Amino acid sequence: MADFFELDFLDVETKKSGDAIALRYSIVGKTFIHVVDGGFQVTGDKLVKHIRSHYGAPKVIDCVVLTHNDGDHAGGLCQVFEEFEVKELWMLRPWDFAEELLPRFARFSSVDGLQKRLKEAFPNIAALEEVAVKKKVTIFNPFQGASIGAFRVMSPSKATYLDLVVESEKTPQKAPISQGKNSIASYFAEKAAAVIEFVRSLWGDESFPSDETSAENEMSVVQFAEIAGQKILLTGDVGRRGLEEAADFAPSIGLALPGIDRFQVPHHGSRRNVSTEVLNRWLGTPLPQQPKDGETKFTTIISAAKADEDHPRKAVIRAMIHRGGRVITNQGQDIRTSKNAPKREGWTAVAPLPYPEEQEG
Repeated sequence: MADFFELDFLDVETKKSGDAIALRYSIVGKTFIHVVDGGFQVTGDKLVKHIRSHYGAPKVIDCVVLTHNDGDHAGGLCQVFEEFEVKELWMLRPWDFAEELLPRFARFSSVDGLQKRLKEAFPNIAALEEVAVKKKVTIFNPFQGASIGAFRVMSPSKATYLDLVVESEKTPQKAPISQGKNSIASYFAEKAAAVIEFVRSLWGDESFPSDETSAENEMSVVQFAEIAGQKILLTGDVGRRGLEEAADFAPSIGLALPGIDRFQVPHHGSRRNVSTEVLNRWLGTPLPQQPKDGETKFTTIISAAKADEDHPRKAVIRAMIHRGGRVITNQGQDIRTSKNAPKREGWTAVAPLPYPEEQEG
């Protein structure tokens, strides 16, 4: 049988978007099951049922990857550990590096004290660690260059990750200093989002804000694999910084950019996670005119809840289509993108999103 993959983005249908991704692939006759994030806690049962129904009722999951601490990514994974034998868990735990980090946190004088505080700051990772330890599952660090089955970790590097831990608003160094400012900034950001206006724009015009995503999102594990001749990039909630670091690393594994066939749009289609420059590196520069049906160059997938009014942003959808992308989203439905994969009864092709004639001002 030819190599194949089926990449499933489950519908995480709450008022907020989340990521629950299941992937089955086969290379030279050997099949792997790879889970990336698990959505919210209520998503866990759905993820388990999906794997059993569509992946041949397996008892073993080869790899589980938690991209970062957020509850819309971590919540459902505990259920996966309860229902399957998991061979490997890949996630970054900041307290593992407390000894290296200690000199950068003036408030702490002991490694134990810093470890305790970091576990409190990243509770979803700590909870999943407890489950993995109980189940005797080995936990690996997904730093840049690591291999997870057919996937390579593109970012973060260890040095970048440690910097992000220090920069994070969750960690003990910054929280007391900037908490008030952040509260004020968040208040005005919410007000601005509520009154956002849309501007009719010409083909090729792109509007991204200067402010970037959080340090916590930048901690997201970015994974790349080429399976069945298709280049796949999974991004979690990573931002511009992580995507740039990943692009800088690409030549070292023989990945020539631009040239991705399946691109997960980070953070549910947020404008703060991408930019024209970053997308040019990964997906190519904008085309002179909109491609016709059947002329798209790659597929981009956005995980966004139907009830989430903030995602995906029109500017992001436009930017993907500018580069020849076919944009699909799982709003209200589970979706699959695949190559050479077994047919599924009742599953049909996903209609791509139309090109927005306007975008956020």
